[in-house]
Amino acid sequence: MDMIKITIDNKVVEVAKGTTILKAAKDNNINIPTLCYFELAGMDIVNKPGSCRICVVEVEGRRNLAPACITECTPDMVIKTNTTRVLNARRTVLELLLSDHPSDCLVCPKSGDCELQNLAIRFGIREINYVGEQSTYKQDDSPSIHRDMNKCIMCRRCEMMCNEFQTVGALSAINRGFNAVVSPAFEEDLTLTSCTFCGQCVAVCPVGALSEINHTGKVLRALNDPTKTVVVQTAPAVRVAIGEEFGMEPGTIATGQMATALRKLGFDYVFDTDWSSDLTIMEEGTELLNRLKKFLAGDKDVKIPLMTSCCPAWVNFFEHNFPDMLDIPSTAKSPQQMFGAMAKSYFAEKKNIKREDMVVVSVMPCLAKKYECSRDEFKVNGNPDVDYSITTRELASLIKLANIDFAALPESKFDDPLGESTGAAVIFGTTGGVIEAAVRTAYEVHTGKKCPKIDFEELRGLEGIRSATIDFDGLPINIGIAHGLKNARKLLEEIREGKSKFHAIEIMACPGGCIDGGGQPRHHGNSEIIKARWKAIYEADKNLPIRKSHENPSIIQLYKEYLGEPCGEKSHHLLHTHYFNKHNVFEVDLNKK
Repeated sequence: MDMIKITIDNKVVEVAKGTTILKAAKDNNINIPTLCYFELAGMDIVNKPGSCRICVVEVEGRRNLAPACITECTPDMVIKTNTTRVLNARRTVLELLLSDHPSDCLVCPKSGDCELQNLAIRFGIREINYVGEQSTYKQDDSPSIHRDMNKCIMCRRCEMMCNEFQTVGALSAINRGFNAVVSPAFEEDLTLTSCTFCGQCVAVCPVGALSEINHTGKVLRALNDPTKTVVVQTAPAVRVAIGEEFGMEPGTIATGQMATALRKLGFDYVFDTDWSSDLTIMEEGTELLNRLKKFLAGDKDVKIPLMTSCCPAWVNFFEHNFPDMLDIPSTAKSPQQMFGAMAKSYFAEKKNIKREDMVVVSVMPCLAKKYECSRDEFKVNGNPDVDYSITTRELASLIKLANIDFAALPESKFDDPLGESTGAAVIFGTTGGVIEAAVRTAYEVHTGKKCPKIDFEELRGLEGIRSATIDFDGLPINIGIAHGLKNARKLLEEIREGKSKFHAIEIMACPGGCIDGGGQPRHHGNSEIIKARWKAIYEADKNLPIRKSHENPSIIQLYKEYLGEPCGEKSHHLLHTHYFNKHNVFEVDLNKK
């Protein structure tokens, strides 16, 4: 690697050729403020349009100020990051941004975590010197995402995530000059686009232009209704992230404290989505083995590879973009929806509770789960299997609202019978985890032998696309794994072209899987936080006494007394779904424009 010498704030340092001024400063503990720049190292996520100009610096011999995020260092470059000229320029840019920004900070969903607000505090801005016309755009509510483009600062982070990382193409910069904004084409609503509701645009938005649809008010009303039995389930990725909202180190496993907090909030039953993750493995694993059996027998009509169906953003993605391949993914519902179906049938019958008198709340790392539980196929006579889905951030806000000292809470266990789970279920929270859990069970069901190992390291990692071959006692099973919809697209196109070598593929929409879902505590581009959550998932798996889904006693009992057998008639009715062709379903009516 070629190294060059530069001088930055009177300090001579060596940097690699091609390094930006921003990175050179960061590597030498010199802080340069930014807004549009965003990077998640190791995930191939970088946004550096150089549009906000907050990061400008002086470069000796250059007439104008240089944006540090896109200006590369050159040999013997002399850089000054904190001159009066630089500070005045940054302040002016910030005041101009604020002059066209709503001042409703008290009720803004990003208040206290807003990067624009933090810069205003840092620069000591107490009045706006530029007064003029303000942008006015319509507000847009989808099942998952609230858009208030009056707050958009054109950093274009959301556009980068939507177009480059996810290849969804629901958002782009439209209009020019003062009217420029990031929006769907023709300023249409998100529901009329190919948006998957993954929430990665929300995760990277520095201001309050994009936020989740907040269900905490509805949950509180349900908890306060004496006629309702309110049941809560919590996803595997939540337990390794929620502690961050209360000052705990990233990767802290807070399962027990979370269960206690949920009881203190007033939930009647506190259950675990891990239970239904084990149930998902029973159904999805059986479906995989059934397909493989037919495939190996020469049935040319059987669809291989089987693709996992736990991620609703991924489901929405293939419904929009690959409608000719709707028979390839597993028909198994996601763990969230399996839990809702079982809570309002199996558990409700046990407790003699009417379906309409039960409210099921899920705590998820994901914004697409809000959309998923609103889908009509997951309702019985208009009553949804899951009534409300709240994010990890929303649960944290409820705990803070109730003045609960989360870090000081004693640990407690989940309720039975929908609270007992295995290590295989915990690893659903990260990329590669679903297929590893499936392998642990499918191997033993197929061979009738004990799995020679439990930890399939070859299926783990944070690379965007991974592959491995697992030996099922003489039968090689080729497995593909992808996280990020751009990577999913590559695997789907290989299948469409007849080039895929895989028998099974796991897809998750978000970087690293659910651990970095759109509803998780914000990491502001710190990839070490994602790695800490990832490690914690596998630590939680190792800490559990049972680590294979088919050995979960409560799942065994469920089939014995209620469902019959995996992929049987009753389980197919309650635990499986179907998919829809959404390609060009919502076409913009140009005549109304």
